[in-house]
Amino acid sequence: MTDQVVEKGDVRLTGHAAGESQFLGRTRELKELRADIERAGLDTLAGRKPPRARVLLIAGRPGSGRTALAEELAQQVAHRYPDGVLRARLTDPDGTPVPVERAARDLLAALDREAPAGACGDDLTDSLRGALADRRALLLLDDAADAEQVDALLPDTPECLVVAVSEGPLTGIADVRPCTLGGLDAKSGVELLSRHTGSVRITVDPRAAEGLAEECQGQPAALMLAGGWLAARPKAAVLDLAKQLRTEPAEGTALSRVFRLAYDALPATAARMLRLLALAPAGLVDPQTASALVGCSVDSARTTLDDFVALGFLHAVDSPLPQYEVPGCLHPLLRVLAGHHERPAELQVARARMLERTVRLLQVCRAITETDSPQARQKLLDMPRALRFPTPRAAADWLRLTRPALLASARLAVGDGELDTLARRLMSQLVRAMVAHVGTQAAAPDLYEIHSLVLDVADRRELPRERAAALLNLGDLDARTGRTAAALTRYRAALDAGREVDDPYAAGRAMESVGGAHLELGDFDRAADWFGRALVERLARDERADAARLYGRIAAAHTFAGRYGEALRNWRAAISGHRKLGDVAAQARALSELARVQEYAGRPDESLRTCREAVEWARRAEDTRLQAALHLRVADTLERLGDPASAGLHRGAAERLLGEVNQEDDADACEIRTASAED
Repeated sequence: MTDQVVEKGDVRLTGHAAGESQFLGRTRELKELRADIERAGLDTLAGRKPPRARVLLIAGRPGSGRTALAEELAQQVAHRYPDGVLRARLTDPDGTPVPVERAARDLLAALDREAPAGACGDDLTDSLRGALADRRALLLLDDAADAEQVDALLPDTPECLVVAVSEGPLTGIADVRPCTLGGLDAKSGVELLSRHTGSVRITVDPRAAEGLAEECQGQPAALMLAGGWLAARPKAAVLDLAKQLRTEPAEGTALSRVFRLAYDALPATAARMLRLLALAPAGLVDPQTASALVGCSVDSARTTLDDFVALGFLHAVDSPLPQYEVPGCLHPLLRVLAGHHERPAELQVARARMLERTVRLLQVCRAITETDSPQARQKLLDMPRALRFPTPRAAADWLRLTRPALLASARLAVGDGELDTLARRLMSQLVRAMVAHVGTQAAAPDLYEIHSLVLDVADRRELPRERAAALLNLGDLDARTGRTAAALTRYRAALDAGREVDDPYAAGRAMESVGGAHLELGDFDRAADWFGRALVERLARDERADAARLYGRIAAAHTFAGRYGEALRNWRAAISGHRKLGDVAAQARALSELARVQEYAGRPDESLRTCREAVEWARRAEDTRLQAALHLRVADTLERLGDPASAGLHRGAAERLLGEVNQEDDADACEIRTASAED
């Protein structure tokens, strides 16, 4: 069976694994873990049904192969969990625990379950449990920082299995089955070495190979570095490396000693690139990132990164794009080296270069969607070839595949506190690129996080204008997800920030949004009042299009309140404004609403005349759906007025128009399918 993989951030959902496993050793541990799955839990022994998923713990130091063991176990038992294997990493490479809400949101996304933007951790974990309630899935929670992280994500069903990977115990979770790892057995350690060096050098001196595996204490990460060192030196004997390791200072772990020896053997330029990878966001790096960090060409960076994979310093990520991951066990060692060899100012410059490169890539990623803009096309041509994308599809793929690193870049830039200008530019371009390629609705959860980061910077730097913009954006996202009261609070705070810097746009926008929130909450009097305040601001700046739109919003508030006279007056003002601006479509829609209110007010003859006028303007605007809706409304009014023959004519006209709309929709769908097939 072929693997089906859907990647969502730091989470992967996979089907049954296929292909020959490259896993070595751990036979006893695997047998015990599989037996633990079958073993009755404490609740079962007490005669009760287990209330939650069983938790198996694989504990070990970084570099011990704990994640590889968890993956092998998942592969061996995946057939028992037909709803797939969910994977989430619970600690960032720099040691920061991943917030539970982020892990829960990514797990929900991997299950194709939408979660409202800005939802709290409790709501998200409840949604996750609900999504898993009728499933039989395996959750692999890698690098858990503590028991609270794991407990928050546990499914409330014994049909699921949780495999947690951690450095220590998960005290507080009932009935956890721990498996503590030491080093690999001698045979497996030697075999891991031979995969890098070839069998000849191992068979020539098997005792030296066993001695080297012992010097590495059977730690897979250390053995991979040792194997990479030998593979890069075909003439070196295994005994040579074992002797060098014995002469290394005794302090530190076996992994740190092998790493130090392998690092010291690198050329100076490669060594600098390797230690600067400690700055890579989320431990993810691509040739563009590495190129920016050290200031070399992209091609040169990719060659060096491939060399690092062969030497055991990096893992290649299974991706259509060249992507690499810094092993979590090596990240602290790289961070120490970077702090020792690079001055703080040099690290800041490297970080700034990396962020600037990301900003430019995001600019190009967005600009390539603006195919009708000569300015955008010229901007693309002015960019260096290494920063261009060949097609919009390639740009969209890059954005999707690098999303975890891009979001991590934003978090790190804001957390740094010294690069706020770059951080603001990065987040601005990230928002624009996501909206251009994904759309506001689909990208809402990510946008919510980004706008929250913008708000953090604005508060820290005391930037009222940016604070107002972030609050307005967050308020809009809250409003779309039904958190109207929270949105209202944000809108009021945005109004205060806009007034603080005398920003009429922000203040006017906030007033209108406050009115919209009150309208949603059913407080029509306050809604009309706030729309009126926003209208005064628009009229003072001669923003006639916005003023005409606000007349319509005021009319809607009065309509809901049953004040039809005020509603009619404001709809007429809106129609007049749209007519002066020559906005035919808006005029047709406003006339349609005017006719509706006239009908509510008990003026069917006036409503009929207005509807007929609206039909004509909808025809000029080529708004077929509105024309059809108006014909149906006219038909209803004529029937009430006792003219069924004329009503039938209008219903027939509506049916013809709707038939045209359906034909156009079918043609558009066919065109989309054809374009997809060609792609």
